[in-house]
Amino acid sequence: MASILEPSKAGFFPAMTKIVGTLGPKSRSVEVISGCLKAGMSVARFDFSWHDPEYHQETLENLKAAVKLTKKLCAVMLDTVGAEMQVVNKSEKAISLQADAMVILTPDAGQEASSELLPINFDGLSKAVKKGDTIFIGQYLFTGSETTSVWLEVSEVKGNDVVCVIKNSATLAGSLFTLHASQIHIDLPTLTDKDKEVISTWGVQNKIDFLSLSYTRHAEDVRQAREFLSKLGDLYQTQIFAKIENIEGLNHFDEILQEADGIILSRGNLGIDLPPEKVFLFQKAALYKCNMAGKPAVVTRVVDSMTDNLRPTRAEATDVANAVLDGSDAILLGAETLRGLYPVETISTVGKICSEAEKVFNQDMYFKKTVKYVGEPMTHLESIASSAVRAAIKVKASVIICFTSSGRAARLIAKYRPTMPVLSVVIPRLKTNQLKWSFSGAFEARQSLIVRGLFPMLADPRHPAESTSASNESVLRVALDYGKAAGVIKSHDRVVVCQKVGDASVVKIIELED
Repeated sequence: MASILEPSKAGFFPAMTKIVGTLGPKSRSVEVISGCLKAGMSVARFDFSWHDPEYHQETLENLKAAVKLTKKLCAVMLDTVGAEMQVVNKSEKAISLQADAMVILTPDAGQEASSELLPINFDGLSKAVKKGDTIFIGQYLFTGSETTSVWLEVSEVKGNDVVCVIKNSATLAGSLFTLHASQIHIDLPTLTDKDKEVISTWGVQNKIDFLSLSYTRHAEDVRQAREFLSKLGDLYQTQIFAKIENIEGLNHFDEILQEADGIILSRGNLGIDLPPEKVFLFQKAALYKCNMAGKPAVVTRVVDSMTDNLRPTRAEATDVANAVLDGSDAILLGAETLRGLYPVETISTVGKICSEAEKVFNQDMYFKKTVKYVGEPMTHLESIASSAVRAAIKVKASVIICFTSSGRAARLIAKYRPTMPVLSVVIPRLKTNQLKWSFSGAFEARQSLIVRGLFPMLADPRHPAESTSASNESVLRVALDYGKAAGVIKSHDRVVVCQKVGDASVVKIIELED
C-alpha cells in the first residue's frame, strides 16, 4: 500500500511497454511530434483510410525532423484501408437520424447522403445481410462515447439496397463514417488496389518498418501481403502485423499468428462483432498466445475519453494497466492522438500507467509459464535467452545488453519479459548486390521499438556481432556508455551481456567499477 502513496518516478525510458501514436491533424507539426516522442511514443502510425499520400508525406517529413531534434528513434507503421465499408458524405453536412425511422443503404455512390439515404462504397452488402442483422455506423475512429454513432437493424433487402430501422437517435458529422456489419463475411479483398498502390509508392519511398494489415481474416491474407512486399525492394524486411477486427479473424487466430510478425487487437471493431461480455476474454487469450509465440501484441482503443478530456476515466486507467498485466507489448492510440485535443498528455498518461503496472507484473510466474510452454529440449537460442533473463533477475542486473544482427536474439530475450530494460545493440551487416555495398540493421533496430522492454541502438558497422573479443569489448563500452548517459546504468551495477563468440553464444555477468 505504501507504494501507492509514493509519487511515480520518471526514468529515462518512460515505460517498458511501447506506445504507438496515430499522426493526424492534431499531431503533425514538428513541435507536437517532438512532444509525443519525448512523452514516450516509439512508433508512428499513418492511417491511409484517411487523407492522401501527400498529406502523410508532409507529416512524415515533420516526424523525421522531430526525430533529429529529440534524438529519439521512431518506427513507421502504414495502416491499410482493407475490407472497410464506408459511408461517403460528400457534402460533409451533418446528418441527423431519429430512432425508429427508416434509412436506406445504397451502393449508388453518386447519391447525396441524407437522413433517408446513405451511399456506401460496397455493392455486395445486400447479398451479405438478411432481415434482423445488426449494422453499426460511426465516425471514422469512433470512440464509443460519442453521440455520433448509430445502430441499425436490417428490415428488408430491396435489390441492391438495404432498408434498415434506426435503433438510436444520432447525428453523423464529418465526411467519412465506418460501417460495420456484425458477424457477417464481407467479400472485399484484404489488400485493396488502393492499398497496393500506396504501399508500392509511399511505402517503398519511405521504407516502412511495419505494415498493419486491416481486417486480416485468414493466414492466406498475410501470406499474400508478404508475397506482395517481397517484390518491393527494401520492403521484404517490413514486418506484417495482422489486425484482428472481426469474428472471422478470431476463428483463424492461431494460423494468422503463425504467419504474421505481430498482432494488433482492434478492440473497437471487435467490440461491435463480439458481445461486450466476451471482449476481455478474447483479449486475455489472444495476448497469452502472442506472448508464448514471442510475437508482439498491440492493444487498441484504451483511453477514448482522452480524445476530448485531459484525464482518462477510472475504467480506462484500469484497462491500460490490465492490458500491460495481460502481456501486451504496446498500446496503440488512434483518435486520441489523431484528432484528440491532448496528444502529448495522452501519451504521457498512458506511459505512466504502463510503468506503474509493470512494477507489479508477476514476472516469476510469467517466466515459469513461458519455460513450461516452450518445453524441452529447448533450442540453442531459446535456452541462451531464458538463461540470460534468469541470470539478470538473480543478480539484480540493471540492464541486459544483447548483441544481435537480425534482432532475433533480442526478441527472444524480451519474450521472457525481464524486469530490466534490454538494450539490443544491432550490429549492421555488410551486404552487396555486386554493384554497391550496403549495410542492413536500421530496419532491425527500428522494429524492436514495438516490443516490450527492448531498446535498440545501432552500433558502428566496423564491429561485427560475432568477431574477436577485442572488437566486442569496444562495442560493449559504447553500449555501457549509452546506458550510463541514459541513466539506466550506475557505477557498481551489474550488467548481463549476451553475445556470440565464434560459434558459441555466451552469457556473461559484468560488474561495473566506478
